[in-house]
Amino acid sequence: MEISLPKKNNGLPGDKLSSRTVTVIGANGAGKSRFGLEIARQSKEHAFWLSAQKALCLMPPHEVWPGSIEAQYKEAIDRSHYVSKETPTEFDQLLFLLLSEEFRNLFSYKFEVQKGGHVELPRTRLDRVQKLWERIFPKNKMLRAEGKLLIQSEDSEPFNPLRLSSGEKAVLYYIAGVLYAMPDAVILVEDPEFYLHHSILKSLWDSIESLRKDCTFVYLTHDIDFAASRVESTCIWVRSFDAEHMTWDYEFINDSDSFPEGMYLDILGSRKPVLFIEGAATGSIDVKLYPYIFPEYIVKPLGGCNKVIEATRAFADLKEIHHLESRGIVDRDRRTEREVEYLRSRHIYVPEVAEVENLLMLEGVIKAVARRMKRNANKVFEIVKNNVIQLFAQEIESQALLHTRHRIRRNLEYKIDRRFNDIASFEDHIDHLTDDTDVRGLYNNICNQFRTFVKNRDYRSVLKVYNQKSMVTNSNVCNLCGLANKDKYLRIILTILRDNHPEAETIRSSIRACFKIDDQEEKEEKNNE
Repeated sequence: MEISLPKKNNGLPGDKLSSRTVTVIGANGAGKSRFGLEIARQSKEHAFWLSAQKALCLMPPHEVWPGSIEAQYKEAIDRSHYVSKETPTEFDQLLFLLLSEEFRNLFSYKFEVQKGGHVELPRTRLDRVQKLWERIFPKNKMLRAEGKLLIQSEDSEPFNPLRLSSGEKAVLYYIAGVLYAMPDAVILVEDPEFYLHHSILKSLWDSIESLRKDCTFVYLTHDIDFAASRVESTCIWVRSFDAEHMTWDYEFINDSDSFPEGMYLDILGSRKPVLFIEGAATGSIDVKLYPYIFPEYIVKPLGGCNKVIEATRAFADLKEIHHLESRGIVDRDRRTEREVEYLRSRHIYVPEVAEVENLLMLEGVIKAVARRMKRNANKVFEIVKNNVIQLFAQEIESQALLHTRHRIRRNLEYKIDRRFNDIASFEDHIDHLTDDTDVRGLYNNICNQFRTFVKNRDYRSVLKVYNQKSMVTNSNVCNLCGLANKDKYLRIILTILRDNHPEAETIRSSIRACFKIDDQEEKEEKNNE
């Protein structure tokens, strides 16, 4: 659904957005809540507000929005005699709405069965809540007994949901709450991180969004961790609010930008380690993929390789101030093992494939997608493997030339980066710079190495040295998996990861193993002991 944004301080009208998720971020007091209320006002009967902070507390008299949880509760008690009128908070009201629907469906089911009809037991909102709740809290089971909703953990007797912790109540409130939003609603969530542990923020809200794919989610937050977790969201930074004129100073944070410095100074910073990456352009595979592969990090796109290396170094130098770990990721491209080891020693992770596109071609990833699409995973992979090796065989000379050029250039850079006492010494050094450089011999050695990869059908080694942006398309992996193109192939990978599909761990572990990131961290821990 298209939403209208508030007016800007510069007098221009607000933009219209068709994004499915919008994250509004700003410091406390910047005017985020009023910003959200203005979006709600313009969304009219489609606006639906959620706030766990307010839902768990007694609220003073206030306006009841049409279609809100409270409005639906008032309608329920008007038509039902078995719903309690003693519900002091919105959380209580939501629990009774869930049970009210459960009772109505059971009565209808019993009535149809008595008539002799063949009917299925209808699926209720509570069924959907229970499924997601038990996925997030596998040790806490949701029970329905004697007309009551109960929770039971492994080491306790069943208890009333009102005895849950504030964080658990917030999870239950958000899951159930979105199911009561009207069709095509604009669901505005105030402080979506409130009461919640950061370790579940991303997966929880990914799952909640998937419950209501017809709705637009607008998050109002000051938490940079949460904002960074909404990978495909349109992000808006609210700087300030002019109450007299009802206008705001705000800007879009584009996919091609890292968060601006002013935002870091304005907002309480993240307390998670930082992972700097190369991707920066809109639609970059790096930016979309890595947050799902490395959920323990805040992923920050910086653009080029040199920026990643410099930012990782600079951030590490300031560790005594911010106490945060920083890591970087750069493509392998045509780097030698010596170069790779040097970067890894500086906390820059380099994959065992040439570039980020090749991660999509890992055996574990291909097979996971094939299984998700109901294809024969082994057959699909073998065909793709043959295709990639054949493509590489046709390009051995051109690929070897690229590797030769890279190594010669790096070798010359090392040689030229020496200290000289006078210009004559430097001039003599330059004159003889390539005397011991056997370009043809190096090229032939690389060609022979590449031909050995082809002869041995060494797929992993091919992925390690083969730079070819069109590999995904030309390998026919998309068609073999029943997908139209590379974008659809990437999208299904992201969907599997976002929805935590059973194949998600296969994809995640395959890609992490390719970086040797866990091995490196274990090595660092041993060195620190």
